[in-house]
Formats: sequence, structure tokens, C-alpha cells
Amino acid sequence: MEFKYGGSETNQRTVLGHPSGLFVLFFTEMWERFSYYGMRALLVLFLTSALLDGGWEWSNADALKLYGVYTGLVYLTPILGGLIADKLLGYRKAVALGALIMTLGHASMALEGVTGIFFYLGLALLIIGNGLFKPNISSIVGQLYKTQGKEKDAGYTVFYMGINAGAFLGILLCGYIGEQVGWHYGFGLAGIFMFFGMLQFWYAQGIFGNIGLKPVKGDVAMVGDVSEEEAEHPEHVYRDRGIVIAVFALFTVFFWWAFEQAGGSMTIFANNYTNRVLEGNAGMTFKIVNSLIAIIPMGIITWVLALLF
Repeated sequence: MEFKYGGSETNQRTVLGHPSGLFVLFFTEMWERFSYYGMRALLVLFLTSALLDGGWEWSNADALKLYGVYTGLVYLTPILGGLIADKLLGYRKAVALGALIMTLGHASMALEGVTGIFFYLGLALLIIGNGLFKPNISSIVGQLYKTQGKEKDAGYTVFYMGINAGAFLGILLCGYIGEQVGWHYGFGLAGIFMFFGMLQFWYAQGIFGNIGLKPVKGDVAMVGDVSEEEAEHPEHVYRDRGIVIAVFALFTVFFWWAFEQAGGSMTIFANNYTNRVLEGNAGMTFKIVNSLIAIIPMGIITWVLALLF
């Protein structure tokens, strides 16, 4: 019996028109992004806060330097993580191992009040774990679909919605807990949800069948039944694709350079130069809108999770 989608027989059951395995990855990625952006929302604020407020009272310049080194390595290590998965571990083991390492990283940062070494150890573990996790979970998404086209594109769109949902909730919850309760509680909350994401992926991975298992030397997986001869393209096709990749890579540098200001200079500006206290009708309106934009996405996510079960 030939399956429509990659993975096991269970993965042929659809949720919202997509293989159910997509939503296992959706929630795994959502909780990982919750933990990443939740911690990122706190990092610079924690470093620059006064000692009496539980921070380290660093200068803005020093805090941004550390933030820059951290984010730079976060974008570098997926190259190595992808190579390790392709050559040694396979996608699934790389994702599970990366999630475990990141969980330990968040747990270590939650102990920052004990000694500063735990803070730096936590950052190092998050960098390593992200390198194993981030590129390989996206690769599993692509292998759920046997054909190229709109259906796979829509699958990646759904998957990316999980990224946005996790980032949004992480910034709200971890940011609030970190500032109002304690920095280590905010770091710890990020770790708790990373742990949930790891458990969900580990116990549900049977749905992927042979997808993402340890690679076998000399075994090349082709899409569909296309032979090697039919898959060959003229040399200029590869050259043109290389040029396109180079152009996009160049402009992507500037996009992420601007995007990552959200966790650095923009965070400092919002903290130091923005009046964050609203009173009267403006305050009530904000509370209502803020509640709705948290409750409605959580309701949708709960509904999708119910469909998955």
C-alpha cells in the first residue's frame, strides 16, 4: 500500500488537511521558540538591571556585546548541526539531542543566582542545542510531503505559524515573570516549556516512520520515483540557483541585522525611554486588547491540539 505522505500509517491521518506529523513538529517548534524568545526578551534587561533588582548592572555597551556574540553563534551553529545530522545522527536524534541540551541550558540559566558560571554555561548549551535542533526539524517537515508544490508550501506556512505563536507567548510570559517575579524564574519558565517540547517530540516520533533516521552511507532518498537521469539539470541551472542563493544570502544579512535589534537596542530603548504605565480609559483598553491577543491564539492552539489527539 502506497501512502500519500511520508512517515507511518498514522501520519496519513490528516489534521486541517495536513499530515498529523506536521502538528507534532508544529508544537515542538512552538515550545522551542517560546523558550528561545522568552529567554531573549530577558537577557539584555537582566544584564543591565541594577544589583538591587537582581541584575548584574552591566553597561548597555557590554550587554549588547554579549547579546551580539550569543545571537551570532546561534546563527552559525545550525551549519554544523546540519552536517552532524546528515553524516552521523540523522534528523530525529539531532532534534531530540538539541532539545535536551537546550533544556539543560535554560535550567542552568535559572541558577544564575547561585554563581555566574551557570549563566555562561547556560548560554553555551543553548547555542549548541540550537545548532542541532533548528535546521533539522525543518528538514523533517519537508520530508512529510512526497510531492513539491502548494501543499508542501502550505505545510511550511503552518509550521511557521507555530514559530510565531511560540515567540509571541514566550515574550509575554517569560518577560512578565522575569521582570515582576524574578529573573531566574523567567529563565526557568523558558526551560519548562522547552522540556515539554522535547518530551512531546520524543514520544510521538514513531509517527514519522523512517523519516529522519540515522543516514545510511550511499543511500540517497529521491522524491517520488524520479530516476537519477531524470533528476539531472543543465549546468547553467545550478549556476543560476547558486547566484540566487548568494543574492538572497546577502540581503538576508541586513534583514536579520535589523530584526535582532528587537532583543538588544530596542529593548534598552523601550526600558529606558518609554512610559509603560497607562491609566484611565487607555489602561483599560490596553488590558482588554492584551488579554484578547493572548486568549484567542491560545484557544486556537488548544483546538488544534485537540484535533491532533
